[in-house]
Amino acid sequence: MQTLDDFDLKGKTILARFDMNSPLDPKTREPIDTTRIKESLPTLKELTEKGAKTVILIHQGSDIEYHNYASTRSHAKIISQLLGKPVDYVDDVCGPAARDKIKALKNGQILMLENVRFMAEEMTLFETKLNLSPEEQAKTIVVRKLAPLADIYLCDAFAAAHRSQPTLVGMEEVLPSAMGRLLEKEIASLNQLLKNPEKPCIFILGGAKIQDAFLMMDSILRNNIADLVLATGLVAQVMLLAQSISLGKSSKDIIKQKNLEGYIEQSKDILDKYESKIKLPLDLAYSITGKRKEINISSLPIDDYPLSDIGSNTITEYEQIIKDAKTIFFNGPAGVFEKAETELGTKSVLTAMAKSDAFSALGGGDSIAAVNKYNLANNISYISTGGGALVRFLSGEELPVIKALKKSARKFKCNNA
Repeated sequence: MQTLDDFDLKGKTILARFDMNSPLDPKTREPIDTTRIKESLPTLKELTEKGAKTVILIHQGSDIEYHNYASTRSHAKIISQLLGKPVDYVDDVCGPAARDKIKALKNGQILMLENVRFMAEEMTLFETKLNLSPEEQAKTIVVRKLAPLADIYLCDAFAAAHRSQPTLVGMEEVLPSAMGRLLEKEIASLNQLLKNPEKPCIFILGGAKIQDAFLMMDSILRNNIADLVLATGLVAQVMLLAQSISLGKSSKDIIKQKNLEGYIEQSKDILDKYESKIKLPLDLAYSITGKRKEINISSLPIDDYPLSDIGSNTITEYEQIIKDAKTIFFNGPAGVFEKAETELGTKSVLTAMAKSDAFSALGGGDSIAAVNKYNLANNISYISTGGGALVRFLSGEELPVIKALKKSARKFKCNNA
């Protein structure tokens, strides 16, 4: 893949695809965590300093349940404040208003386009139902309208690199392309974790999106990347059910509501193969009228209250394992860390990671929110902006964006800077 070092950027119009997708305040609709925006700044700063005409393309929010679905106007304001220079915004993606603004850009200027997911061809259903090839995506409206105005396409959207959408894989078909500094950094750091982790290497897998954990668990254990998996959150609960341990009606109902029952059989297969490499909780915690209560696994089930954290005995055991590790990866909180009575597991595990001398890595939106809540980010070796992309990368899957950038590097010979 090509990088910014491979191009003379001065006076060039750059279509720059980032992932600045952020959680929003439900009332103000303003970003409340700007981690991904801040991680994009080194690339943006370099583009402006080298005299490029930068056109920012991003998406904001899920287009399926419309969670955090919103305009990108606020992102432009935040970037302007952080960079200390004007960032123009246009309420358009690829129509006449956007194209006129792009044509009028001068060297060093930045333009933010509207949320690309306002275009039907950038929506998840368009991707999953039609399954267009990159060649077909290069013929979509957003590519046909924008690409002729640009000299170079740049992708710095690691967190969206598992998506196959026109602004992520279609532009590379028709433009010389490069990866930005964040994507470059993500790949280098994750390759260190994936290909040459210092031992012992432990993976702490939890959270509510257990699909991610199960996607990578078999791969990291089969390929001896992880020496031990510490299970927390719903990952642990599903695996306990696979061992025929009854959790209780409330917890089982949550797993059923989230359509996670299918992972019980998958857990049985994984435990059959790797039981000695997987640590399950010794005890769990729940909340009664705002107070924390704990229960040993041997005393389950508890029907009236959902289990929502790991217990103190589990925390003590996991802390010791973390202390002895040389490489640590964390994906998914240990419990409902947003509530004081059920945050102890997440807070304790992250604090143990932060105190460790090991190479520590962390990824996923909820994990980033948790580490920021406890002001521990500066003590973690590497924080990935990715969620789904991170998981798929660590499971050994070549991501669509990486494939597209490699193909573009073969297809177009750049004028080496």
